[in-house]
Amino acid sequence: MNNQTELFPSVPNLSRRSIVTASALAIAGFSMPARSWPAVEDGISNSSESIHQEPVFQADRKRIYEALTNARQFDHIVQLSEAMKSGALSSQPAEISTKVGGAFSIFGGHIVGRHLDLTPNERIVQAWRERSWEPGEYSIVSFKLVEHGPGTKIVFDHKGFPAGAAPHLAIGWRGNYWEPLEKYLAQK
Repeated sequence: MNNQTELFPSVPNLSRRSIVTASALAIAGFSMPARSWPAVEDGISNSSESIHQEPVFQADRKRIYEALTNARQFDHIVQLSEAMKSGALSSQPAEISTKVGGAFSIFGGHIVGRHLDLTPNERIVQAWRERSWEPGEYSIVSFKLVEHGPGTKIVFDHKGFPAGAAPHLAIGWRGNYWEPLEKYLAQK
């Protein structure tokens, strides 16, 4: 038996050139990345839309927390909102649970969801959706209440909403939450 058949007994009559070529391809294969699909396949999106706003109010954190989580108080905010002025809402009152996992329905049932976290006077996190979105499609909104001099800054983030909705939603947060909340707080 010659050297070729001793090294590769199941492959008879290999030439030296065949062995060198096969070895080079094998070594080159080890130096290539294990995956050859694009990096996008890792499931991480670097282009998802999100909204970050930081409105400041001349009220303490407790007062703002209660205005956002008490159905009766929130109804007053809705009455001052752009959506109500436009006539786009029904007069259905707000329903807001005070428990983590509890549901809410606001703006005449146009916005619905569940509380994921309620830390009194500090944080509200909600699974939030517009009724017009696809069934089961929710986004996450977070209101972090931070002392800001004599008032409170809301560090607000909204993520996971349908693509292309950011401009509409950003305007809605200002005209239907921040501006009417400021007016409501000034009344008392």
